[in-house]
Amino acid sequence: MQARLNDIKDREDFRPVAPVALEEDVSDWFENAGVSPFMLFVFPVKDEKANEIPAVRHTDGTARVQTINKDQHPLYHELIKEFKAITGVPVLVNTSFNTRGEPIVCSPRDAIECFWTSPFDALIINSFILQK
Repeated sequence: MQARLNDIKDREDFRPVAPVALEEDVSDWFENAGVSPFMLFVFPVKDEKANEIPAVRHTDGTARVQTINKDQHPLYHELIKEFKAITGVPVLVNTSFNTRGEPIVCSPRDAIECFWTSPFDALIINSFILQK
């Protein structure tokens, strides 16, 4: 998955991606992990969980974790909760929304421009879905 994302974003192969995890479950997946809403901290992935989240585990066994709770972002939290209900995993891949050499998307207009000039298949903004 990491290789696929780096290909889509036209990034170097070694560039890692990061996990976003439910705040209430983060300590079950990462050693000594706590609240980390801004991806500022790196935690080791627990050995027993490593095979379940290989895309976000760096070569040294760590991950730069972002946590999410329902007060911060209710819809994002609900999305990860639903993913957990289906898969048993409360962790998703998290990466910036931009392509090589371009700034991070900050508006719906930026998102649409990035979408049309990238290999992305679909773009979801709130309740709208754009597909190529």
